[in-house]
Amino acid sequence: MTRRLRDLALAAALAACIAPARGQESVAQFYKGRQISIVVGTAPGGGYDTYARFLSRFMSKHVPGNPAIVVSNMPGAGSNTAGYYVYKVAPKDGTVIGSIFGGAILEPLIGTTSVQHDPSKFHYLGSANDDVYVCLARKDAPPQSFAEAMQKEIIMGASIASSSADFSSILKNTIGARFRVVLGYNGSRNIMLAVEKNEVQGACGFAWPSINVTNPDWFGDAGFVRVIAQTHVKGHPELNAMGVPLAGSFARTDEERAILELYFSHTQFGRPYIVAPEVPADRVEALRAAFMATLKDPEFVAEARKAGLDIDAVEGSEVQRLIAKIYAAPPELLAKVKKALQPPG
Repeated sequence: MTRRLRDLALAAALAACIAPARGQESVAQFYKGRQISIVVGTAPGGGYDTYARFLSRFMSKHVPGNPAIVVSNMPGAGSNTAGYYVYKVAPKDGTVIGSIFGGAILEPLIGTTSVQHDPSKFHYLGSANDDVYVCLARKDAPPQSFAEAMQKEIIMGASIASSSADFSSILKNTIGARFRVVLGYNGSRNIMLAVEKNEVQGACGFAWPSINVTNPDWFGDAGFVRVIAQTHVKGHPELNAMGVPLAGSFARTDEERAILELYFSHTQFGRPYIVAPEVPADRVEALRAAFMATLKDPEFVAEARKAGLDIDAVEGSEVQRLIAKIYAAPPELLAKVKKALQPPG
């Protein structure tokens, strides 16, 4: 190698090292003295709000420039109001982050609500956890397992336009689970009370990491409820070890399996955080890195565990990949998923 070539190679290597540093410096200069708003698509006090407020307390130190971070709430339209705000209205400079339902991302594809933005074009910073939703049944219900629920009727409680209705409906309509779905309960807490009072015998669409913390006395040898199925692509390690089956394993055809897998895939990004499509790439990468660093921060993890929050972070690039895959699904498959989500009656 000639001296000139060696000099060129050395210069290129130095430039490669200097560029990221300059990028970080530019991001730090932008955020220094500024404020980041996290807009939560649910009302105050719920799980999404709680996660966002925990995140806001620790994330500032991981963002270059250490901006202040505040949380506000913008509920409505299944969190699509907040999604629309981030997409269309809010500043596009990386100072506004949205926290929305994972299911809201699928709304334009398989939902019934008109959505005026394209969730596939958001930049995803990551997801706070990989939610594993489950179906529960009282131990005194006629079916003692999900396999038996394919043969014997079980009464399932649900709320209209909620995960409890959607998961029950898709299992009933796709693989023939013998669910008699009772709609009309106002929220998950009322469904849980109905299960406790034996008004209904079970329910689907509850996140295992949450309900296991909020209702620990329901489960185990002394409890009156068992988990009969996991409505997830891979399942939760704890439930897998207990032998709780994946609902998808009861699919009888490739088409049934594809319908369930496509719908269940959104639970892998259960609590996604978004920024607008126009946010500059260097700020997106800085926010993604800060998001993951926060969720791995020992102080954050310790505080989250004390509060009973499940932290199973999914990186932004992986969330982006999963959403791109869903949006590339064949239209005929999406139509079948949408039909399978129609509640009884």
